[in-house]
Amino acid sequence: MTRPGLPKLIATDLDGTLVRSDETVSAYTHRVLDRVRSAGIPVVGATGRGPRLTELTRNDIRAADFLVMAGGGRVVDQSDPDGPLVLRDERLPGEVLARILTDLEAAVGPLTVMVEASDEHDAPLWGDYHPSWPYPDRFEARSRMECLSCDVIKAFARTADHHVDELLAAARAIVPPEVATLTQAGLGFIEICPPRTDKASGLSVIAERLGVDPADVLVFGDQPNDLPMFDWAGWARVAVANAHPEVRAAADEITLRNDDDGVAVYLDRLLSR
Repeated sequence: MTRPGLPKLIATDLDGTLVRSDETVSAYTHRVLDRVRSAGIPVVGATGRGPRLTELTRNDIRAADFLVMAGGGRVVDQSDPDGPLVLRDERLPGEVLARILTDLEAAVGPLTVMVEASDEHDAPLWGDYHPSWPYPDRFEARSRMECLSCDVIKAFARTADHHVDELLAAARAIVPPEVATLTQAGLGFIEICPPRTDKASGLSVIAERLGVDPADVLVFGDQPNDLPMFDWAGWARVAVANAHPEVRAAADEITLRNDDDGVAVYLDRLLSR
């Protein structure tokens, strides 16, 4: 149940939640988020996007005081007057990822694998091309050996024979949480992240910095990679109407679809009541 009054921190997922299907954010949404900040409530953009997409992310959530990126692996304080301050930067060693992929392929068969290794602006993903990947303009074909030659921000994997939710369940039965965090964000690939790295752990860095209790945090999301912050936050957990069934089931409330500015509509009503 939501608490009376206002939350002390608001965090929202971007793609599929705040960002519409045409990859835009409405002027209305930007205005409402500005009202949130004017009310003295810090805003966090919590996304699976890696740091290579920081500029795009800042444009999509201009009011954000903080960014939780790479599903929690990169946390940035944008409110510092001296410029953005990186509060967290987690990586998965290439040799660890190699063992994970070997174990997974032994159980589920050949994997299509991509890695996010660089945090340079608009850097491409490396690995195996798959036509279902929605961002081919930011991709570079590289061998598995090259992909595993360095620490990575995260890896993406899929098979031809498993639905992504089935593959995620199989992978979680094989890979211990102390080795890697496994999730999926609605792109048809499971995501392999550093251990103890998720949106909740990223948000906890910010909450501790601000002295905010998780019970006073309001969050919005749409995909399984948002579930950790739904478990962590206590003021309210809100799913957009187009959310994954697991996210809808975990939500306290359902707002309108992302294409109908569901996050902004909810916040507008919250600020106006």
